[in-house]
Amino acid sequence: MSRITPAAPETLPAEMRESLAYAESLMGFVANDVLTMANWPEFLAAVRSVVSVVYAPGQLDAGLKRLVAHVVSHAAGCTYCQAHTAHGAVELAGVDADKFRAVWSFETDDRFSEAERAALRLAMAAGSVPNESTDAHFVALREHFGERAIMELMGVISLFGLLNRWNQTLATTLEAKPAAFVSHHANEAV
Repeated sequence: MSRITPAAPETLPAEMRESLAYAESLMGFVANDVLTMANWPEFLAAVRSVVSVVYAPGQLDAGLKRLVAHVVSHAAGCTYCQAHTAHGAVELAGVDADKFRAVWSFETDDRFSEAERAALRLAMAAGSVPNESTDAHFVALREHFGERAIMELMGVISLFGLLNRWNQTLATTLEAKPAAFVSHHANEAV
């Protein structure tokens, strides 16, 4: 059970319900972390702004963004975010389910490009505590990505740094859709 009670959607003013609608359009459901953040409207607005920039179309494809988010959440130990990013990668961003299941073999699995490997290596290192990223990670990234794409990658990693800490610390209750996805795909990279 969440350590802070999520706000009841029907009690929120209209302008805050827009944030809930945005979250639902992005994930397919209204997330409990969004409802918890709704207890602090200014914080929810700031996080929504960052989320909209990070998930906007850019140089990185949506599938890679979701895989990076999943790996960084795993490294940080946030089970709530792991469930969300697993569901989002396969169900929303179109990552092939077999490729998703192989994410922990990204170093050797032929489904992953060298560019994806470089991004996922950094995600694992940056999500670890203490942070294990090195200059070598960025040398490898620059072989495949320009500065803007690397900034997008850092945006995903940093956003999930915040979300991982928020959700794991508050013990945010997992919603039905990602819970069903994880249950169906148990022991498959989740």
